[in-house]
Amino acid sequence: MTKKPIIIGVAGGSGSGKTTVAREIYRNFPNQSIAVIEQDAYYKAQDHKTMEERLQTNYDHPLAFDHDLLVGHLKQLVEFQPIEKPVYDYTVHTRSDKIIPVEPKDVIILEGILILEDERLRDLMDIKVFVDTDADLRIIRRLVRDTNERGRTLSSVIDQYLHVVRPMHNQFVEPSKRYADIIIPEGGQNQVAIDLLVTKVHAILNQVL
Repeated sequence: MTKKPIIIGVAGGSGSGKTTVAREIYRNFPNQSIAVIEQDAYYKAQDHKTMEERLQTNYDHPLAFDHDLLVGHLKQLVEFQPIEKPVYDYTVHTRSDKIIPVEPKDVIILEGILILEDERLRDLMDIKVFVDTDADLRIIRRLVRDTNERGRTLSSVIDQYLHVVRPMHNQFVEPSKRYADIIIPEGGQNQVAIDLLVTKVHAILNQVL
């Protein structure tokens, strides 16, 4: 392992393609010790709330996330200690009883809409990436994902986008772009930017190995 794991933060709006970018980075290190941590896994547990109250949760607000736990887990990985990553169950809108064991790795990719909004998370990152994609593409991708993968209706996705996702993006996600070291337009379709990022990670790994 390296002297210290490299932490790459990949942020961007919902549907921007940040997950695709994270997967592309992962794919380019087939023989490297690498892990992906999704910010979505760290939504706060809502067992104490009724289902009606859970349905009112604003998942695009920083307070929806258990960043204390996420920061703690990242610090454990930096110290080469394993963690138990939580699993969020979108069907019941709370944290599942299941966990996913994650062993320390040389490269850790942290992916999520608001990872650059929290200073504690930014301070742990070696490379900060923001995936910048036009709003029309983001809403189309979100519509497809939420209706196909999460059982949502078209009208509910549109209503949530207009009243929650879009204003939260403008208030919290878009402003966090100023903290990025690298801005990737159009997400996973921008192969040139991904190649440059992968080259930079290789250079860092070669310095510390």
